[in-house]
Amino acid sequence: MELDVQPKVIIHGGAGSSLHGKGGVEAVRRSLYPVIEEVYALLLEGKSACEAVVRGCQMLEDDPLFNAGTGSVLQSDGQIRMSAALMDGIAQRFSGTINVSRVQHPIELALYLQSSPDRVLSDFGAAELLRELQLPSYDPITERRLNEWLQERQENFTKTMAAVVAEVGVGDDADTTVVDTSARRGTIGVVVLDSQGKLASGTSTGGKGFERIGRVSDSAMPAGNYATAHAAVSCTGIGEDIIDECLAARIVVRVTDGMSLIDAMQRTFTEASDRQRDLGAIALDASGAIAWGKTSDVILAAFHDGNKIADTLELPVGTQVGCI
Repeated sequence: MELDVQPKVIIHGGAGSSLHGKGGVEAVRRSLYPVIEEVYALLLEGKSACEAVVRGCQMLEDDPLFNAGTGSVLQSDGQIRMSAALMDGIAQRFSGTINVSRVQHPIELALYLQSSPDRVLSDFGAAELLRELQLPSYDPITERRLNEWLQERQENFTKTMAAVVAEVGVGDDADTTVVDTSARRGTIGVVVLDSQGKLASGTSTGGKGFERIGRVSDSAMPAGNYATAHAAVSCTGIGEDIIDECLAARIVVRVTDGMSLIDAMQRTFTEASDRQRDLGAIALDASGAIAWGKTSDVILAAFHDGNKIADTLELPVGTQVGCI
């Protein structure tokens, strides 16, 4: 089909400390690239930005390497509570679910809520919505996450959050999976510009792990996921830092008010770095510019620029902003 606009897509699987060893980088790459390929194919078929975002989020929620959906971290009481948000940039409509359990794809609830008069639901309301939609009950707990929680319980929950990035092949045995305990910020996100020039963003998370029951992440807030007709952003990192910066909305508003995407990212991440925040973001604007930024050591992002797939997995440590 003839495209009005060259589609673009960028996704992320979290941010945190450096992935040590080529095996870890390649493991993440093997998870991210198939998502990019499928989402981009949908865009070439003419699927809408929201449809493509939801499909990308579903795929990432199904990958236990990332802290969203299957493989989400456990909270202090041993339960998984997930949050997700979707924003349609053209309609400028935000929807989300907070601390939902027993569902395979939290982003599906956010999609349904796009057409609801009540567009953000917390735990009890989200559970009732699951029953109304007759979605099957699903247990997202993996053996890895359960073992992390059991170990931390023995240590009286002295950590403030869980390890959420699995590194493959970094030990002496290349077949061994080792958890990088310092890589602890986990979210997934998808940002899309479709063939009609429409933007959308989606973000999903299992939280930070071991947190106080009832803690709300940034992922189901405009601080962590925001879009207008001008720009769209998904964030990752320490949720409280993202909320304090109102990161996604700040970047999008600056672009909407006339800043270039790269200038908005540079200014925003300079401010965040000065305040010693630990976070990252991916972004697109209506012209098709693709951007990413981080103050953490690494942001696990990949993108399709219309010609090829590339990623940010081997950026230098420290605050970095890029745009193409």
